[in-house]
Amino acid sequence: MIAAPEIQPEFAYPQDTDTRFSSDTDFSEDPDGRSGTTAKGKGGKKGKKAAGEKGKGGKGAGRINGHHQENGMENMMLFEVVKVGRSAMQSVVDEWIESYKHDRDVALLDLINFFIQCSGCKGVVSGEMFRNMQNSEIIRRMTEEFDEDSGDYPLTIAGPQWKKFKTSFCEFISVLVRQCQYSIIYDEYMMDTVISLLTGLSDSQVRAFRHTSTLAAMKLMTALVNVALNLSINMDNTQRQYEAERNKIVAKRANDRLELLLQKRKELQENQDEIENMMNAIFKGVFVHRYRDSIAEIRAICIEEIGVWMKLYSDAFLNDSYLKYVGWTMHDKQGEVRLKCLTALQGLYHNRELNARLELFTSRFKDRIVSMTLDKEYDVAVQAIKLLTLVLNSTDEVLTPEDCESVYHLVYSAHRPVAVAAGEFLYKKLFSQREPEEEGAPKRRGRQSPNANLIKTTVFFFLESELHEHAAYLVDSLWECGAELLKDWECMISLLLDDPMPGEEALTDRQETALIEIMLCTVRQAAECHPPVGRGTGKRVMTAKEKKTQLDDRTRITELFAVALPPLLAKYAVDAEKVTNLLQLPQYFDLEIYTTGRLEKHLEALLRQIKEIVEKHTDTEVLESCSKTYHALCNEEFTIFNRVDIARSQLLDELVDKFSRLLEDFLQEGEDADEDDAYQVLSTLKRITAFHNAHDLSGWDLFTSNFKLLNTGIENGDMPEQIVIHSLQCTHYVILWQLAKLSEGSSRKDDMVNLRKQMRAFCMMCQRYLTNVNTAVKEQAFTILCDLLLIFSHQMVSGGREHLEPLVYSPEDSLQSELLSFILNHVFIDQDDDTNSTDGQQDDEAVKIEALHKRRNLLAAYCKLIIYCVVEMRTGADIFKQYMRYYNDYGDIIKETMSKTRQIDKIQCAKTLILSLQQLFNEMLSELGHGFDRSSSSFCGIKELARRFSLTFGLDQVKTRDAIAMLHKDGIEFAFKEPSPQGEGGPPLNLAFLDILSEFSSKLMRQDKRTVHMYLERFMTFQMALQREDCWLPLISYRNSLQAGGDDDTMSVMSGYSSRGSSVRSKKVKPPAATAGTSAAKRKLPEEESSSGDVWQQSIQTPVMLPSPHLTSTAMRDPKRGRDDSYMGVYALPHEQQPPPHPHPHQQHHPQTPQHHQTPMDYNSQVTWMLAQRQQEEARQQQERAMNYVKLRTNLQHAISRRGTGLMEEDEEPIVEDVMMSSEGRMDDLNEGMDFDTMDIDLPPSKNRRERSELKPDYFDPASIMDESVLGVSMF
Repeated sequence: MIAAPEIQPEFAYPQDTDTRFSSDTDFSEDPDGRSGTTAKGKGGKKGKKAAGEKGKGGKGAGRINGHHQENGMENMMLFEVVKVGRSAMQSVVDEWIESYKHDRDVALLDLINFFIQCSGCKGVVSGEMFRNMQNSEIIRRMTEEFDEDSGDYPLTIAGPQWKKFKTSFCEFISVLVRQCQYSIIYDEYMMDTVISLLTGLSDSQVRAFRHTSTLAAMKLMTALVNVALNLSINMDNTQRQYEAERNKIVAKRANDRLELLLQKRKELQENQDEIENMMNAIFKGVFVHRYRDSIAEIRAICIEEIGVWMKLYSDAFLNDSYLKYVGWTMHDKQGEVRLKCLTALQGLYHNRELNARLELFTSRFKDRIVSMTLDKEYDVAVQAIKLLTLVLNSTDEVLTPEDCESVYHLVYSAHRPVAVAAGEFLYKKLFSQREPEEEGAPKRRGRQSPNANLIKTTVFFFLESELHEHAAYLVDSLWECGAELLKDWECMISLLLDDPMPGEEALTDRQETALIEIMLCTVRQAAECHPPVGRGTGKRVMTAKEKKTQLDDRTRITELFAVALPPLLAKYAVDAEKVTNLLQLPQYFDLEIYTTGRLEKHLEALLRQIKEIVEKHTDTEVLESCSKTYHALCNEEFTIFNRVDIARSQLLDELVDKFSRLLEDFLQEGEDADEDDAYQVLSTLKRITAFHNAHDLSGWDLFTSNFKLLNTGIENGDMPEQIVIHSLQCTHYVILWQLAKLSEGSSRKDDMVNLRKQMRAFCMMCQRYLTNVNTAVKEQAFTILCDLLLIFSHQMVSGGREHLEPLVYSPEDSLQSELLSFILNHVFIDQDDDTNSTDGQQDDEAVKIEALHKRRNLLAAYCKLIIYCVVEMRTGADIFKQYMRYYNDYGDIIKETMSKTRQIDKIQCAKTLILSLQQLFNEMLSELGHGFDRSSSSFCGIKELARRFSLTFGLDQVKTRDAIAMLHKDGIEFAFKEPSPQGEGGPPLNLAFLDILSEFSSKLMRQDKRTVHMYLERFMTFQMALQREDCWLPLISYRNSLQAGGDDDTMSVMSGYSSRGSSVRSKKVKPPAATAGTSAAKRKLPEEESSSGDVWQQSIQTPVMLPSPHLTSTAMRDPKRGRDDSYMGVYALPHEQQPPPHPHPHQQHHPQTPQHHQTPMDYNSQVTWMLAQRQQEEARQQQERAMNYVKLRTNLQHAISRRGTGLMEEDEEPIVEDVMMSSEGRMDDLNEGMDFDTMDIDLPPSKNRRERSELKPDYFDPASIMDESVLGVSMF
């Protein structure tokens, strides 16, 4: 480990080999071989001391569990003190040291019990065990003391009591070594014993021992590294003092001082050698094995601590011999371990002085680090990017352009921490080089500022990434590290408005568009102070500093762009994309500054530019941006409202007058109207519609003109498509604005009546347009109609709006039917059948995606009508039945609709689901005929759909009980609804539907299965129960599904015969007379009841389906025993009608003897006879099982008594688990081909480790924690 020539390869003790340090050293031995010297100073030899302690322990006055009462802790053990964590750890350790000086064996026993108890073990190591047992024996004994009922131990127990235990535990070990570093750790007794114990515990198969001891050993190692570092510093200082003294002239040289310094250096060297031996023992005995443990937490502890060692004592640890472990473990399958690797490396790369020692490691594992930026664990990916940023800071030559590009694209990641880390990497790589400014020179602004080239670089990067719709994500990624650059709006405005400098290349049109988009995103980020959509983690409370920064930024934005926006709009007035982005800037202004900053003339210029843009453009996005800008400026709270309102009113007056004039001429011309007239009407209508979206135009009577236009289009049928679409939209806005005014409660009754008439007339108009030949018009009419039906549904009167009740509108059946037909004809179609794409654009992926989004919106609009009960829920059956076929396109929408409808009415939802399956079944029959093959794809598809529907009911059978029961009821009725096409004796036409219905049987509760089975048998005849042809298999399988899980119920099991014929598991023969009687009685059963549906209806309405049947036998029945296949029973009868069991149980094996059938038995006699036979059989089998159980318990007790106290036997409880490694050979396999040196401490073989190897020959499975590419491959 320590790269020094003085390190010995193994512990060197002055005595014989029997006392060498090993994991199985007897605790009572003197491991340093100094019993003749050390023991004298401690009050005699160990053996005598122990005898004395034994006498005191017998009286119980000296200590409790090995802990002295006079240490001031009042009988509290170390574990309790650390667990409470309230006392200062320094005083706890000092008291233990005093105890150790008084009697080191007693104090050490306290420390041993401390580690045992910290592992969660209830056992205590006694003085006798300490003196006479080896490590492996003590660990074996402690293993037996574990609480096998729980797998928790202090390091894993949750709760406030244990929250700080790990911290206190680690602090105790650190303080213990620090306080003992000058004397006790060198006595060759305490540390040797502790290291031996921890090594043995870390090799245990008990997870609690292994986890706790590994943590303790690693923290112990870290503390020893600090001691070794201090020793190294002291040795260097002593050496310098010695050299300085020796270099003096002879007259001034102090020989006594030289002798003292030489002696001090020798002592320090001896101490350092001993510390290195301890570290070697821990590293080779614990770390080398546990860094690839089966438990990820243990592996993470090892990697975390080795990173600390390399950072603290880089001279000794920062070499390839130790770095290889971190490099290998970066391939670990657990994210927390990979994360520890990266954080350990960050601590090393952060120190630039260490970069030279990391060159070989970087070249070998750089590709792995780069690939980890795409790790499935976001935390790992973030730390990998941060590590590459540190690598980039150290040298630019390591990372290739390909490596950097793999990080660049992550600035567009939806996960914000990943994107921010990638943004920091990008900023360091592209923007860290700035032009130095001369001291005393005036600060350059505008396009001459140092940021000009950096802003251009940002634009170039954005364009090269080819993700032009994601500028907001790029800005958000760079915001934390480059906010100063991104807020240099003055420079951006200068780049757009000013002419380029001589020799400077001007921005292209594409680059100007990108710069405007980036500028808008930076303004939005500064004004709103939250990430773009998709990256936010919820609203965050802003600090006072952040709020002040936001206000300052908004003020600066307003001051800059209030002046610059009019000339920018004038320059780019004809470019729709640029104008659309520029017009969004006023939404983030502080409008008060227009007045306080005396910027009214710039406001006038802005309003003039907006008006010109409205007159020039007909693009919908541009017009909507103008409308939103007017809406943002028309704020009554500010003094500029009147000025903006006048400008807006003038513009709207002109637009409405122009539209009325053009529309009148257009309608008068009729078929003679040319394209220019239609264009003028359309362009004006577009402008009015865009403004009506954000502004109330109720002052202008737009409904009459638009309704007249729409009515003419219906009558003539040749109205241009776009005119109809925008007229529908404009009329929709008119109705919504009128409703908004009525909702305020300040309107007259005439307004209510007028709105009711207009709304109903418009709905009828939209319904008529659903049959239009143009698809776009039909889609617009459908969307608006769905919105109106939802808005004017019964939901509108909620929330204190009862005065709007006259406006409630419920669609008629004809309208519901047309809406559903539209969905089926325009949504559930194949991609290639979509006729919206023309001019050979079907192959264009973007067009297909856009068409799919449009269809999804149409489906969502209709599903909202189902969810809010605007249309009947049963209409959803036509939607639900498409779930499987169109799962990829609409599966999420349909599933959510099913979930919402189930919340509204579980039973009606279940009826809708079964109706959808019935519709599919009928469609299949019409296509394939009644003799279809049940293995056909159509039938299997319906059955799979039923299985999917069944899964949506969840696991809570109580909540869905009534719904599932009703589903089965409807399914059974449907199966027997149609008679057999083959005539009497044949299966019903829909009998195969029972095979589909059986998918829902698992959702029935046990008592409900009996009820459903009873209901099923009402539709059956006795001949049906006897049929075994393939055509009857659905009935057989469905009845079997109703009996599954209810074997201990005395319900009818006439389907005891399997579909394969008579049972091969039973040799009983069914009495034919009983069968005939049962059949005759069974057909009479429904008639004897008060009504045919009373039992079923009662079962649906009551929480308990049926009372459990009365049994005549008091013997317990085995709930897991399967019923005989040849047994045929019927429903349970009341208790008083059942006779006692048959007095001759052996006669049940001869049911065909003549005396039983000389006289036909009636129905009740058959029932009681068969129940008696079954109960006698159950009593006999119960007695046999009881006897077998007694024999099993007796044998088990004998086996336990013979087993003794051995550890890790084959039948141990699962507190024992496999460990990933232990064989020395596995480490050798990994080190093959390595030319570098590592610590070679050849510890004596551990007896504990040998014993474990005998139990399980190989624990190390590299595939379980690492990729194959890591293991057995040379590192360099």
